[in-house]
Amino acid sequence: MERPWLASYPPGMPQHIADDEFPSLTALLEQSARRYSKRPAFVSFGHYLSYGEVDELSASFAAFLQSRGLERGARIGLMMPNLLQYPIAAFGALRAGLVVVNINPQYTVRELRAQLRDAELTAVVVLDMLGAGLREVLQDTPIKTVVVTALGDLLPLPKAWALGAALKISKGWRGPPVISGAIAWRSALSQGHRREFRAIARCRQDPAFLQYTGGTTGVSKGAILSHGNLLANIAQITPWIRYPWSEGKGLNECEEVILTALPLYHIFALTANWLVFFALGALNVLVTDPRDLTGLVRTLRRYPVTCMTGVNTLFAGLLRTLDFEKLDFSCFKMTLGGGMAVQSTVADEWQMVTGTALTEAYGLTEASPAVCINPLDGGQGDGGIGYPLPSTDCEIRNEAGHGLALGETGELWLRGPQVMPGYWRRPAESAVVLKDGWLRTGDLGTMDAKGRIHLKDRLKDMVLVSGFNVYPNEIEAVLASHPVVVEVGVVGIPDAKSGQCVKAVVVADDSELSSAELEAWCRQNLAAYKVPKVIEFRASLPKSTVGKILRRELR
Repeated sequence: MERPWLASYPPGMPQHIADDEFPSLTALLEQSARRYSKRPAFVSFGHYLSYGEVDELSASFAAFLQSRGLERGARIGLMMPNLLQYPIAAFGALRAGLVVVNINPQYTVRELRAQLRDAELTAVVVLDMLGAGLREVLQDTPIKTVVVTALGDLLPLPKAWALGAALKISKGWRGPPVISGAIAWRSALSQGHRREFRAIARCRQDPAFLQYTGGTTGVSKGAILSHGNLLANIAQITPWIRYPWSEGKGLNECEEVILTALPLYHIFALTANWLVFFALGALNVLVTDPRDLTGLVRTLRRYPVTCMTGVNTLFAGLLRTLDFEKLDFSCFKMTLGGGMAVQSTVADEWQMVTGTALTEAYGLTEASPAVCINPLDGGQGDGGIGYPLPSTDCEIRNEAGHGLALGETGELWLRGPQVMPGYWRRPAESAVVLKDGWLRTGDLGTMDAKGRIHLKDRLKDMVLVSGFNVYPNEIEAVLASHPVVVEVGVVGIPDAKSGQCVKAVVVADDSELSSAELEAWCRQNLAAYKVPKVIEFRASLPKSTVGKILRRELR
C-alpha cells in the first residue's frame, strides 16, 4: 500500500519503531524508576513523590497483593481520581503480574456491577468517598480483596488531617461507608513492606490493562491492551514529541513538567501523561478535580508546566476562567488535544493567549490509544487529526472494505503494533472491528495528498437528511464560533419529510440569544440542509468523565 504521510515526516523522524527494547511494560517502568530515582515523579496536594519512592512503594504494594494469593493474570480494579495512590497501585499490580482494570468513578450502581462482573475482578482499590456504590454491588462479584484509600493517604499526616478537615467543612463529608473485610491503604503498604516482593516475568503478549471503552456510542467493552501494545505506543509517541518542531522546543529527558487534569483511568491520560512522561523522567502534576477550573488556574500558576493534555471543553473552559490569560506561559512547550474534535475557534484563542499551539491528535481505546498526531508547531487550523504515527498504517475504505482514493470520504481503518488483540470475552464484537490485522475505527474521514487525515464524524453520529450526509462536528464548529455560544451538541432526530433533521442543543452565555439568531448564523455558513431545524437551549450538556459531549444521551 502507498504511505503518502511518510514524505511529510520531518527529517530524522523514524518511519518505524523498534519493538524489542523491553520485554514488558513493567521492565520499562522499573528502569525509569531506578534511572531517575532522585528526581520528583509526581506531585499532588503540594506533596512530591520521587521516582525512587514510587519504586519502593509499588514494590511494597506488589508484595501485599502476592500475599493475598493474587496470581499472575488476575484482574484488579482501580477506582479513584488522580491521586498519588494511582500510579503506585497500577505499577504495583503490574509488578505482581496482574492485569489492571480502570473503573470510572462516575459509574452508576448498574454500570459498576456490570463492569466488575464482566472483568471478573478478584481485587479492587477504591477511594473511600466512592465506596458506597462498591459496597452495594460487592456481593454480586468475585472480589475477595478490597483496599480502601483516602485522599491524603500518601501525604504527611499534618497535610492529610488538614485535607480531611477541609472536606468535612466544604463538602459535608461525614466519613466513608464501612466495607466489611476491607483493608486500609496504609495497612496494605505496611504489610507489603514486611514481605519480600517476588518479581513476575511478563512478556509483550501478556495483557497489561483491561481498558473499558467510553461507551459514548453504545455498551462499554473491555479492550485487552497488552504490554507490547502499550510499549509500542510509547515508542511511537516519544520521537514525535521530542522532535524540535520550533525554536528548539522538543521535549527533553528530565526537563518536563506535565499537567495531568484528565483522569488517569482514561486511556488518553494513562498513556500520554503517565507512561510516556514517566519514561522521560518528567514531573507529573496530578489534578484531582479538573472541574474546578479556578483551582486548575492556581495549579498552573504554582508549577512551571511545560506540557498539558486535555479535551476541547477543558481548553474552552480555561479560556473563560478568570485570570487564566494572566498566567506566565513562558515554560509551555506542548498542548495536546484529543478525545473529541478540537474546534478551530478554541485552538486559535489558545495559541493567542498562551503562545503555544493547541495540537490535535487522534486515538481510540482499542489502539492504546494514539494513532495520528499533527506537528507540534501548529499552523494547521483546519480540523485535520494529523499524520499516522511511525509503524502505523491508515486507509480510508468504503462500506465493502475496499480502499478509496485520496480525498474520498469513508471509514478510517488502521493497523499497527498498538492495536489490541480483541475485546475481553466478546469474540463476536472483536470479529466485527478486527479484520485481517486491521482495526475498523467507526470514524468517517478523508486522507489528503500529503497523507494527513481529516475526520468528518463518527459513523454512528452521521445524520442523513434527504439522502445528504450531514456531519455533527461541522455544525458544532459553526455554532461554537458564535460569540456567546459556550458549548453545543448536534444530533439527528426523526423527521417525517426528510427522514432525519438536525437538532442542536446549545449552552450560551447570553440568555437573550434566540434560536432565530442562531439559525441565521448557520445559514450564513452552512448549506440549507445542514442548518438545524430544532435548536434547544440548556444550562449544561451531558459529558463523559474527560469532558466529551455524549451525543448518545442527547439523542
